[in-house]
Amino acid sequence: MSNPHISQIAEELTVSPRQVQATVKLLDEGATVPFISRYRKEMTGSLDEVAIAAIRDRIEQLRELDKRRDTVLNSIREQGKLTPGLEASIRAAGTMAALEDIYLPYKPKKRTRATIAREKGLESLATLLFEQENVDIHAEATKYMDAGKGVNTADEALAGARDIIAEWVNENAGVRAAVRQLFWDKGTYRCRVIPGKEEEAQKFKDYFEWSEPVAKAPSHRVLAMRRGEKEMFLMLDTALEEEEALTLLEKHFVRSTHPAGTQVKAAVKDAWRRLLKPSMETEIRLMTKKKADEEAIRVFADNLRQLLLSAPLGQKNVLAVDPGFRSGCKVAVLDRQGKLLHYEAIYPNEPQKQVAAAGATVRRLCEKYGIEAISIGNGTASRETETFIRGLGLPAGIQVVVVNESGASVYSASDVAREEFPDQDVTVRGAVSIGRRLVDPLAELVKIDPKSIGVGQYQHDVDQTALKGSLDDVVVSCVNAVGVEVNTASKQLLTYVSGLGPQLAQNIVDYRNTNGPFKTRSELKKVSRLGEKAFEQAAGFLRIRNAKNPLDRSAVHPESYRVVEQMAADQNCSVADLMANEGLRKGISLKKYATDTIGMPTLQDIMNELAKPGRDPREQFESFSFAEGVNTMEDLRVGMKLPGIVTNVTAFGAFVDIGVHQDGLVHVSELSNRFVSTPAEVVKVQQRVEVTVVSVDIPRKRIALSMKTNLPAGGPSPAKKKEAGKPVAEAGDLQAKLQKLKGMFR
Repeated sequence: MSNPHISQIAEELTVSPRQVQATVKLLDEGATVPFISRYRKEMTGSLDEVAIAAIRDRIEQLRELDKRRDTVLNSIREQGKLTPGLEASIRAAGTMAALEDIYLPYKPKKRTRATIAREKGLESLATLLFEQENVDIHAEATKYMDAGKGVNTADEALAGARDIIAEWVNENAGVRAAVRQLFWDKGTYRCRVIPGKEEEAQKFKDYFEWSEPVAKAPSHRVLAMRRGEKEMFLMLDTALEEEEALTLLEKHFVRSTHPAGTQVKAAVKDAWRRLLKPSMETEIRLMTKKKADEEAIRVFADNLRQLLLSAPLGQKNVLAVDPGFRSGCKVAVLDRQGKLLHYEAIYPNEPQKQVAAAGATVRRLCEKYGIEAISIGNGTASRETETFIRGLGLPAGIQVVVVNESGASVYSASDVAREEFPDQDVTVRGAVSIGRRLVDPLAELVKIDPKSIGVGQYQHDVDQTALKGSLDDVVVSCVNAVGVEVNTASKQLLTYVSGLGPQLAQNIVDYRNTNGPFKTRSELKKVSRLGEKAFEQAAGFLRIRNAKNPLDRSAVHPESYRVVEQMAADQNCSVADLMANEGLRKGISLKKYATDTIGMPTLQDIMNELAKPGRDPREQFESFSFAEGVNTMEDLRVGMKLPGIVTNVTAFGAFVDIGVHQDGLVHVSELSNRFVSTPAEVVKVQQRVEVTVVSVDIPRKRIALSMKTNLPAGGPSPAKKKEAGKPVAEAGDLQAKLQKLKGMFR
């Protein structure tokens, strides 16, 4: 990697060149982001995962730019047109757009009007006109009349010359950059409904006659308008006032009022309308789409992280209930390791109303299997089933929890579920998923495509490759932050452990099934194809709960065991004693153990881990209940204060489950009494909140909520209601630091 890249990235991310150099070296050697962040702090200066991922992504961008640069240089060199000045400009191009602008005049293209004019020998006439001297242009044009070449009149010669000038205008790199910036600064989105589709397009009603500046359009509106266009309900244009564009172009190209200057002015106008405008509109649409995608993906990734790191109930015997009406409630019994022990169906709800029989079944199962918690999905018949369960008079020690079942049906029909439960139908698999996601949300949700979990914003409209990369990063980060018990983890969970992947995860499971539980971390080296590099990357994130060596239960990396053992020896105790006795740990001077490879950051991490080995970074589980007697939208009244759980955070507000089968929206303007630029400042997915009902629209299945305190009777003021009715408030000026960084990369 060249030094300019090191310096450039360091400056962009406000870190030192040494940190960038070390990070890129580790990445190139195959180290993962979690591993570098956790176990190579001395090398990177304690960069966190966000900074390391940013360095990874930026170096990939710059390397792609380098590849394209080489292609461009080779192409122009083969044409015999590469000059030292041109090569210098190409090497100095800092973005793909700048590089493509320089390459455009040399890029192989189909026959154009300018090409045809050149074939007629009109390029020298174009050059003459472009100089804009005071000459008799018609007399000069007459010299180029040639019936054999299809130039029959002086006007035809001038028209051809203008075509060549128009292409010069279009291919001028500096002008393209200026027009592109003008589009960003003063361009406008204009959206309208396709005539005759007003009824079909009601979900896009807010955009039937809509316009706003390109620079200020938030991600969700851009994606909404594009979706309406894709579904052929809306017409969307990215417009720039012609007068603005022509003023810029004429200032650059038109230098006289002589007849030749008039010809150039006409060519400039043609270049704008026929070449530059369509080209720039396409570019701006792509660039604004990319910007919108980045913001939507960021929102999705933040939500997914919060969901994956939801508080686990922990290992309990669970009765999982997938509620329903006509088809009944599917009930699954899971042991403390999540193994399916028993399943059957009960019918406590309409139309069967077999309440007594269903109650007897639940009581019997709770007693027989020592049930400690009951997990109820929040889908159809959820509240009715919850009311039934709570009314059975079960022992007080049995927790009853309603869990978000989004994605359970996707899991139940997946290859993963069929592999786990080949002999069970989708209803049983769905119930198992509902139970397991209460015990350990992370371990269960990694089996489901994140796009099916329901915490995104236009996730099917954004760049799917970029989305997958970002979400994979989040899952990997969460899995490794929590750590994985190697003897009980599923193949899917092991797949996301640093240094593993699907094949090594399967090999670990196969080894476990053949040889029994792993007894030591070092035994992992016996797994097929799990070499030294994979062991280095993975070992610290894998736990062996009942290992003889207590460090195998912790996040201390095996490469640091020697240091811990020396600490214990110096304190005249065992490693287990050191972990159990705070007084012994306090007697350790960390500076004594610092070396060139193990510095104070790692030593401090080791001490923290010895104090709480294998600690789970997730919050403690807290029980939650919806308001009694509020089960459907018909039960809601304006002004009601209700408990709820945040299910999704978007750029325009937060969706909250209040237990009525339809999430309500807390618009960004109703999240707090203070100004809020982005909803993420106030709420996160799975957060418990108290909301006030602002309005209920049963036909459209819409519930407006507020989290403001001291609301006037009946909800917010009319002005605020009107504001909440807009397509969306400006949900923030997009978190300045991140957007500034991304702006540098365009």
